[in-house]
Amino acid sequence: MFPERDPVTEHDLNAYVDDQLSPALRVDVAAWLAGHPEEAARVMADLRARDELRLALALPNASGNPTTTAIARKLERGLGMGRLYARLQQAASIAILVGIGWAANEVVGPLGVTQSVASAPPPAYVEDARRAHRTAVIRSGMTSQPETTVYDPVEIRAMTAIIMPTLPKDWRVTDVQLFPSQFGPSVELSAEAEDLGHVSLFAVRPGTFDVIKPTAAPGEDASAVFFQIGEVAYAVVAAGDAKALDQAAERLADTLY
Repeated sequence: MFPERDPVTEHDLNAYVDDQLSPALRVDVAAWLAGHPEEAARVMADLRARDELRLALALPNASGNPTTTAIARKLERGLGMGRLYARLQQAASIAILVGIGWAANEVVGPLGVTQSVASAPPPAYVEDARRAHRTAVIRSGMTSQPETTVYDPVEIRAMTAIIMPTLPKDWRVTDVQLFPSQFGPSVELSAEAEDLGHVSLFAVRPGTFDVIKPTAAPGEDASAVFFQIGEVAYAVVAAGDAKALDQAAERLADTLY
């Protein structure tokens, strides 16, 4: 992804956290992070610390000490200047939330993992994936809607900035289409798999950077397993065996590292 520019540097990563990169360079850095999970985790820690500080400062009912607030603003402005202090920054953001009386607790919940977080609904793009899957099933039975088995991940990446995973060898591609979604163009790939039958792989750029391990989202007509690496999110949808679906999503996610 970087044939015509220097490798990603610490300055690039700092600028990414500070939203100081052009859209093209953000795509480059996100693609690089997708192949470097340890660095991606560090960047995620920085982004979380930054957002926690911004949230604490933006709360309308925050009544913290003015001196604490001033220090928080200095930290917020300087978050991207030294990723060596990422852990210290995160600790500082937690201390600030405590100092303002945990006003953020009612807005975003406790900083730890709670039952409400654990039971949160799946991301909105999962429902888009289900709709695309249902549409693909309908298309497969219509003679007036020709399918295309030409699958070119390089072209997809060039036109949409969506990186597609390597498909399992037993998947036979039956259709590849671009679908509109609330997040922009998405990719809907339909295939026949030995252990899943008709399966769809949905990919989209949801507008956020995250690293999410494959997570199941059961459904009435078809189940989904979603995951996200960098700025691209994926959902595997099928009506087949749930365990086989989980395993398929794990294999697909592994090919992106």
